[in-house]
Amino acid sequence: MMSMQTDNLDIRNMDCMELMREYPDNHFDLAVVDPPYGIGMSGGNVGYKGGNNLERKEWDNDIPPNEYFIELRRVSTNQIIWGSNYFPSIWPMKSFIVWDKGNGFKGRTYAEAELAGTSHNRCAKVFSYDPLAGRDYVGKMHPTQKPVKLYDWIFANYAEKGMTILDTHMGSGSIAVASHYAGMHLTACELDEDYFKAACERIDRETRQTTLF
Repeated sequence: MMSMQTDNLDIRNMDCMELMREYPDNHFDLAVVDPPYGIGMSGGNVGYKGGNNLERKEWDNDIPPNEYFIELRRVSTNQIIWGSNYFPSIWPMKSFIVWDKGNGFKGRTYAEAELAGTSHNRCAKVFSYDPLAGRDYVGKMHPTQKPVKLYDWIFANYAEKGMTILDTHMGSGSIAVASHYAGMHLTACELDEDYFKAACERIDRETRQTTLF
């Protein structure tokens, strides 16, 4: 098994169910996950191979089984689940996050917003941020890549420094970059070896400290 370890990141190339079985109940303070939505957005039909020129992969044909959500709730005290509108088995959720993608996505065939269900008992919140205007997708390596700023906002609103965070489908590694700078302790996994290697390279590059003399 390949892995990447730092003082606050534990990232592994493995199946998420195997990873979660390693931990006792409520081990993680917060799970922030972006599992497959089962809508066929694996790569080729979004018109973008990614900055690492990765070929189309068939990981988005089905949603996770019910056992995944049961295990996720077992190992984490709270959850933020992207794409929860595609997962009828996890309803009802207590609250919601709406990511408004801004003007760059208006009038296109792509979704103008994405929805996450949360276990937090609070009012729904909206985060407005255009990743195209922010140039977050320059060198994009994953077809469903989310911007680091989205995770920055989540941690600022739903977490506290030093919390233990779980991500079961790391993808491009955006959550790891945000965790590093927010002072979170992240445990994450990515099953696909190509995405895992590319994400680790990105995380190393974007979290490396620069010393000025």
